[in-house]
Amino acid sequence: MTVRRREAAGAGPPRMVAGVSYVGPDFEPPQPRRSPLRRPLTVAVAAVVVGSVAGWGVWQAVGDPGGGDDGSHRAAARNQPRTAPPASSTPSAEPTASEDGEGKDGKDGKKGDDGKKASPTASSGAAADGPLKGKVVVIDPGHNSGNFRHTAEINRKVNIGTGMKECDTTGTSTNDGYTEAEFTLDVSRRVRALLEQQGATVKFTQDGNREWGPCIDERARIGNAAQADAVVSIHADGSAAGNRGFHVILPGAVHEGAADTRPIVGPSRDLGERIAGKFVRETGSAPSNYVGGGTGLVTRQDLGGLNLSTVPKVFIECGNMRDSKDAALLTTGTWRQKAAQGISEGIVSFLRG
Repeated sequence: MTVRRREAAGAGPPRMVAGVSYVGPDFEPPQPRRSPLRRPLTVAVAAVVVGSVAGWGVWQAVGDPGGGDDGSHRAAARNQPRTAPPASSTPSAEPTASEDGEGKDGKDGKKGDDGKKASPTASSGAAADGPLKGKVVVIDPGHNSGNFRHTAEINRKVNIGTGMKECDTTGTSTNDGYTEAEFTLDVSRRVRALLEQQGATVKFTQDGNREWGPCIDERARIGNAAQADAVVSIHADGSAAGNRGFHVILPGAVHEGAADTRPIVGPSRDLGERIAGKFVRETGSAPSNYVGGGTGLVTRQDLGGLNLSTVPKVFIECGNMRDSKDAALLTTGTWRQKAAQGISEGIVSFLRG
């Protein structure tokens, strides 16, 4: 999903990560790898200096140093994806069987095949006992693989409070034809499996069971009706080659028509910052180099899925499908599992406070 406005959203001094900055409460920079000789060396040196005033110097020598979008690019998706996209890798927790279709300036290409059938609001089973027992999470897999066959339906305009916008869009794809809709559904199912292990009840806006859609306003209503404790819409961007990295989209303050995001702006930012921090840690991906000013956070007021939400909600653009380096990650099942882990851990952190 390509974004249009540049609104960096971050506060306080940024922390540097792989040449870029990220601000967030759950950012934990990777720790430097310890040498296998460090522990024996520490013990040996300590033995030499026991009782001497050189102890401080020894600690200094062997101690752990510690340490811790919106662009104006359009998707160039293909009208017909290849019939054999990269196979999904089975996540460590076996999942059972887009919105928003917004973005890409509403002019995304057509692509995709129908997914597997399941109830859009049903989880894969009864929630397990765990720390998130009683919590409800709605996952919104961006777009739908069947949208390209239903252009009249998805081009229908719906009211998002600040104006009218397309019901949904097709999303983007990699240069090899792996569609955003396939990517978002795969990652969403992995996130669901991880959250259900924690005891959460997880609902989907669509689970590959619809011929097209749902529309962006319906996606918002599903989260609202569920009285969700958190909603996350999962996407991948369709920007220009060379634009890399992820970004999380936060709702801006909107009070117009049917939209009133004022009560959810604060908690949504908290949710988004936590997801961004965990995503960095789990995937090793850097925040976007083309939107968000290096923070990995972007605020928007033109997305119906955010404008019409009455519960905390964010979008995450996991990477840029039109960049070959990002695409190499997005098409790998192992990396998608890491992405799901980062997203789910951000949600868990938010729900547990």
